Amino acid sequence: MNTTTYRLFRRVLLTGLVFGILVMSSSCRSKEERERRRGDKLKGTITLSGAFALYPLAVRWAEVYHTIHPKVVINISAGGAGKGMADALSGMVDLGMFSKEISPQEAAQGAWWVAVAKDAVLPTISDQNPYLDVIKSKGLSKDEFRDIFLTEKIRDWKTALGVNGQDEIHVYSRSDACGAAEVWAKYLDNKKQEDLVGIGLNGDPGVADALRKDPLGIGYNNLNFTYDLSTRVKYKGIEVIPIDLNNNDKIDPEESFYATIDDIMHAIQTGAYPSPPARKLYLVSKGKPEDQLVVDFLHWILTEGQKYVQEAGYINLPDSLVSAERQKME
Repeated sequence: MNTTTYRLFRRVLLTGLVFGILVMSSSCRSKEERERRRGDKLKGTITLSGAFALYPLAVRWAEVYHTIHPKVVINISAGGAGKGMADALSGMVDLGMFSKEISPQEAAQGAWWVAVAKDAVLPTISDQNPYLDVIKSKGLSKDEFRDIFLTEKIRDWKTALGVNGQDEIHVYSRSDACGAAEVWAKYLDNKKQEDLVGIGLNGDPGVADALRKDPLGIGYNNLNFTYDLSTRVKYKGIEVIPIDLNNNDKIDPEESFYATIDDIMHAIQTGAYPSPPARKLYLVSKGKPEDQLVVDFLHWILTEGQKYVQEAGYINLPDSLVSAERQKME
């Protein structure tokens, strides 16, 4: 055997050995995974209901958790934060999805909660609004939003923007008890959902659909019902009204962070977008959970599950806060 043939033979032999090791390793891992799943003692059903704001992230968590624990079924339904709290306190569900601060009254009824992520409520309009260019360049201030959604001192786009025209503003709000409306009202003037004016519609999808069909409409939507995660830009038919934070009647570069979901997420994370309407999102229950299945799921959400928060279009809580929430489970 000459030198060249020997080297070729040696290379083939080594390649075969490496391939065999990789196959054996993969086979071992597959076997270990099957054995782990067969030995998985976690099984049963966990039920969640509540805030539209938390629904997409909860669904993502449920999908991943089910791949880890195939015998665990997680049923999730949206319906508004109010329904989530009511269902949790009545024992109809294991966990309620909640998108506003827990009130003293709710705490007095036995509500227990952990913060799990953060998002924001955004003022929204149709992308066919006839004044879109002016709106994007000037934005609206908190005072102007207040006079649209609370006092009704502003009823038309001419007054809101200082432009020619008599087009009436069509205001849309929420009919379901929800965190988005509560947070938006709190931002405008420390008010409650019932103080907001407008046509009440059910859920984030209801408001978004109305705005797509009404070029003169104005409303508010949660982050994940405004931006498409696959394209990273706003859903077709929807546009965000920039907030004129410094009240100078124009959107300065440091106030312009609405082009993509990544831009607005960064603004929320850094505090450039105000809080409220940015807010923490919670999972609530009637008293501290004792069901081991629910406890394990919550532990997973506050540990491994946190890696899916940003992927799903939400903002991670600071590590210190996540640690504090985990301590509540002890």
